Amino acid sequence: MQVFEDWNQKVKKTFNSTSNEEVLTITEAGKLLGLSKDAMKAYVDKHKLTKVPIMRSSFRYLLLKKEIDDLLK
Repeated sequence: MQVFEDWNQKVKKTFNSTSNEEVLTITEAGKLLGLSKDAMKAYVDKHKLTKVPIMRSSFRYLLLKKEIDDLLK
């Protein structure tokens, strides 16, 4: 039986394996900060966090893990 892998997780894994920067999905970052996915998107825009764009998608992006870690300190 084939295990389903979330598309965002697949993109994140590919990005992390080819980049010096570690990233998180919107959902993962939101969970760390105690926010829903929609609330996290608003938080990103309000606080001007870096959005790592995903090719061929105008509304999906990843977030830099170091920025989220700095917020948690």
